Amino acid sequence: MGSMNDQPQFIVGPGNGNHNHNQNESTTRLIDTVGTDQIIISEKKSWKNFFSYMGPGFLVSIAYIDPGNFETDLQSGAQYKYELLWIILVASCAALIIQSMAANLGVVTGKHLAEHCRFEYSKVPNFILWVLAEIAVIACDIPEVIGTAFALNMLFKIPVWAGVLLTGLSTLVLLALQKYGVRKLEFLIAFLVLTIAACFLAELGHAKPQASEVLYGLFVPQLKGNGAPGLAISLLGAMVMPHNLFLHSALVLSRKIPRSASSIKEACRYYMIESGIALSVAFLINVSVIAVSGAVCSSPNLNSEDQNSCKDLDLNKASFLLRNVLGNWSSKLFAIALLASGQSSTITGTYAGQYVMQGFLELRMEPWLRNLLTRCLAIIPSLVVALIGGSSGAGQLIIVASMILSFELPFALIPLLKFTSSKTKMGVHANSFVLSAITWVIGSLIMGINVYFIVSTFIKLLLHSKMKLVAVIFSGIFGVAALLVYFAAVAYLIIRKNRESGNLLSLTTREDQQIPRQDIVNMQLPQRRSSVDVE
Repeated sequence: MGSMNDQPQFIVGPGNGNHNHNQNESTTRLIDTVGTDQIIISEKKSWKNFFSYMGPGFLVSIAYIDPGNFETDLQSGAQYKYELLWIILVASCAALIIQSMAANLGVVTGKHLAEHCRFEYSKVPNFILWVLAEIAVIACDIPEVIGTAFALNMLFKIPVWAGVLLTGLSTLVLLALQKYGVRKLEFLIAFLVLTIAACFLAELGHAKPQASEVLYGLFVPQLKGNGAPGLAISLLGAMVMPHNLFLHSALVLSRKIPRSASSIKEACRYYMIESGIALSVAFLINVSVIAVSGAVCSSPNLNSEDQNSCKDLDLNKASFLLRNVLGNWSSKLFAIALLASGQSSTITGTYAGQYVMQGFLELRMEPWLRNLLTRCLAIIPSLVVALIGGSSGAGQLIIVASMILSFELPFALIPLLKFTSSKTKMGVHANSFVLSAITWVIGSLIMGINVYFIVSTFIKLLLHSKMKLVAVIFSGIFGVAALLVYFAAVAYLIIRKNRESGNLLSLTTREDQQIPRQDIVNMQLPQRRSSVDVE
């Protein structure tokens, strides 16, 4: 490998102010030495370096086309046609900014978001943030469980509740496929997911939605109808997921980047471009699903059976939307793509869960054990709802899970924004004032929509409930108290000043001064080694 830049890039790592720290502890681990799976970035300035950076953004983007997204997209189109397309546009733009910030945090500091939270906050807030992050990972896994159950139902006529139980075996299937190489597995999954995307795009051409209506839905915000705010929150939660922030900031640590200011700036730029490409593909897929659902369900030529399906549309009934393209194979191919989507999202959820646990608590699990634990916790509510409410109830649980992700987003977004805006942590790579302002506006809008939905829904429940007056009063008090706690927690994260780091860390040119990140190296990431110029 070529020699490093003579001027090292100094960064400040999060610390507790102890200068005599033990280098064997995780509080001092930064970028690891060259491991067998680590991708080395050449020092030569070339556009070819971009291909070495490709990977993390696309892996993260899988979460934007998971079964949860398909479910919320289908319901949005069936119920409100193109009226909520603007949510997808806003969420995609917000996701690009937020995911780029997460990548920058890992690139510049050499630590991912969960680790920064552990060093920044005291034990109680850190523990609460960890619990919320774990809930987000579980909430993300619920759509994968239900989506896989729906796929098994369409393929083999297995009852949804039985399919939910069988999803626990997907961990073993995933491990079996990983023996052939994670990169090959990811290519297979990407091919299947892109196949269903191509089918929706082809159906989009057949359905011929009015371009003016689609553009109006994309660029004119509107929330008409009682269920629109709730569905909008679900769309937002399905698009901008809190666990993705932890995941992206950690995945970038798989690249060994020269520690000069220009190289770090190049890495941040290329990661943003890669994220933009990946999220643009996800955006087109989501828009096509909503447009097809809206065009088909609003068509006057629907038969009575399809009309009933549109009134209560979920993943288990959606294959009829592709009938014009796939014919009698629509159900089977849609089920295969849905199965692939769920399994690919399981990979990202597993990695996110590992990084969250390692970062907040310094605990590590084998990937299969972490996956099995998360999956078991997701199976319980999915099984109960599937037994009581059937496929319709299971579909509604996906919406609820997406709403939970939206409610939790501020507890990952606010720390990320504060860390990446900190000159102490990021140096010259800290967020500009304009970028910080834009992100704060995005966060404020998300919290505003959440609060509006919570308050309006809770008031309606109290007004239309058949409870006695005393029960209504106590429920109102409890609801107000819960809302105040939510506000207080968000306010604490916003108002609290960042801790001043006590250890100035320099990533210099000497390889033996770079402390290995074995937790990153040992991850089974879908990587390849890039060619490096040896001079």
